[in-house]
Amino acid sequence: MASDPKIIPQSGLLSAEANQAAALATFGGVLTVDLDAIIANWRKLEKTAVPAECSAVIKADAYGCGAEQVARALNKAGCKTFFVATIEEARKVRAAVPEPTIYVLGGYFQNTGEHYAQINCRPVIGDLNELAEWDVFCRRTGWTGGAAIHIDTGMNRLGLTLAEAQAIIPRINAGDHGITLVMSHLVAAEQLNSPVNAKQLAAFRGIASEFSGVPAALANSSGVFLGAPFQFDMVRPGAALYGVNPTPEADNPMQPVIDLKARIVQIRNVERGESVGYGGTWTARRPTKLAIIAVGYADGYFRAASSNDGTRGAEVIVAGKRCPVAGRVSMDLIAIDITDLPPNAARRGHMVTLLGEGITVDELAHHFGTIGYEVLTSLGRRYARIYKGGNVVEPLAKPAPAQVVEQQAPAPPPIEQPASPPPLRG
Repeated sequence: MASDPKIIPQSGLLSAEANQAAALATFGGVLTVDLDAIIANWRKLEKTAVPAECSAVIKADAYGCGAEQVARALNKAGCKTFFVATIEEARKVRAAVPEPTIYVLGGYFQNTGEHYAQINCRPVIGDLNELAEWDVFCRRTGWTGGAAIHIDTGMNRLGLTLAEAQAIIPRINAGDHGITLVMSHLVAAEQLNSPVNAKQLAAFRGIASEFSGVPAALANSSGVFLGAPFQFDMVRPGAALYGVNPTPEADNPMQPVIDLKARIVQIRNVERGESVGYGGTWTARRPTKLAIIAVGYADGYFRAASSNDGTRGAEVIVAGKRCPVAGRVSMDLIAIDITDLPPNAARRGHMVTLLGEGITVDELAHHFGTIGYEVLTSLGRRYARIYKGGNVVEPLAKPAPAQVVEQQAPAPPPIEQPASPPPLRG
C-alpha cells in the first residue's frame, strides 16, 4: 500500500504501520484507490471485447484516480495503448510507462510536433487543418510516430465529417500515410435501444472499411457492452475502469475502485427546533446528535448533497450504519445526524465513509445531480491518497533518522525513462 509522497516528520523508531497512522492523522480524509480493482475491471472489459484490443482512457488524471499509478498497474497487466486529453498528460504518463502507445485526444496544433516527438506519442487528428499541419511537420522532420484520425459520426463535437474523411481516402490508399488508427465516438452508448447507436455504427463501419489496413475503434465503456459489431479492432473504456456503471439499465458489472473516508472533528448535540448549517435550512425535529465531518465542496463533496426540511440529502456510513447529511454542505465541513447510533459508536477522530461500504460512485452522483465521471474527476487534493494492489512498491513515506528535525519529502521510486525518439531532421 502506498500514498503520494508528503512532507511528513516521523520517527525512525516507529513501525511502518505506526508511521502510516501518524501520517494519516494530519489529513481530514483518506482516499484509497484499489489498483487491483482497476486491473480486474480492465480484464473484464478485455474479455468482453475479445479479439479486439482493450486500451485504457486515463485522461483527467485517470478520472481522478492517479494517471501514473493507473498506467503502471495496467501496463503491468498487459495494457498496451492509453488515451489522454493533452500533451502534458501524455508527458506524465510517458514518464511512468516508457513502452505503450499513447494517443492525445486533444489533437494537433502547429508547433506542437516536437513535443509529440520528444515523448513519442500520437495526436488524434479531427480537422483537415490539423492534418495539413501534421503533414508539414512529418515531411520537414521525417517523423514517423503515427497519428489517429477522428471521424464525426453524430457527436458534432470533434472529428472530420464523413465527406472530409472520404476525401482523404486516396491518400490512405497511396500508402506511407502514417495513420495508425481511425476512430469515432458514440453519442448514447449507455442507452441500449437508442437508434443513434445503429446509425453511428453504420456510418463508421462504412467509412472505416475504406481505411484499408488501418485499425478502427468506436466503443467507449458503454459501447463495449453493445456487442461485437461495435468493438472493431480496439475498444477505449474509461469510466468503467474506475467503477462507474457502463450499463445503467442493468446491474453494474464493474468492481468499485474508490474508498473515501473523512474524519469526525466534533460531536455536538442540538435541541429540537434548532437549525443546522448555512441558511438554517435544516431543523432538528427531535433532540439530535451530530457528527461534524472534515469534508466539503472544496474536497469534491458537492453542495447539492445538502438536505433541508423538505428534502433528504446524501448519506455517509458511520460505525457501519447509514446516516444522513444534516443541513448544507459547506466548503470544509458537513454535519451528519448520528442520533440513531448506539452511545459512543462515533467519536471525535473516527473516520466515516463517504464512498465505499455500499455507497457507490453512481449513488453519490445521483445525490450530486451529476454523473459518476464528474464525481471522480472532482475529488479534491486535500485527502491523503493511498494506493493498494497493482504490485505497488512505493512506501507511504521513508522513515527518517530520529535526530532529523526538518524532514524532506521522500524521493519517488526510480522510473525507467522513455526511449528517445528518432532524431528529427531539419
